[in-house]
Amino acid sequence: QVRLAESGGGLVQAGASLRLSCAASGRLFSSYIVGWFRQDPGTERQFVAAIRWSGGSARYADSVKDRFTISRDNSSNTVYLQMNSLKPGDTAVYYCAASPVFSFGWRAYRDWGQGTQVSVSS
Repeated sequence: QVRLAESGGGLVQAGASLRLSCAASGRLFSSYIVGWFRQDPGTERQFVAAIRWSGGSARYADSVKDRFTISRDNSSNTVYLQMNSLKPGDTAVYYCAASPVFSFGWRAYRDWGQGTQVSVSS
């Protein structure tokens, strides 16, 4: 079982930056994908970014490409999401999740954190 815990969310103004952290514990295979998703109340959970635990193969949603960067630190079992140039449209609860294969869809991911709130004001 993989346990995931997100942190680093908050309330910021447009143009600011935040770094989200996803701490993992338990069995996490090196080939696993760790992804970030976000969801506003009443909306479907949407893909943001993903990376292989072993590194490389980073993927991004078009809406965040060139603004967000996903990375991982194997020594601390942590995946990060660096978010720059934040926009009000980035406001959502952000979740990290793990999957044995890459997918843009949330249903492929088996393990989820509890989420962290990101709010961006104009």
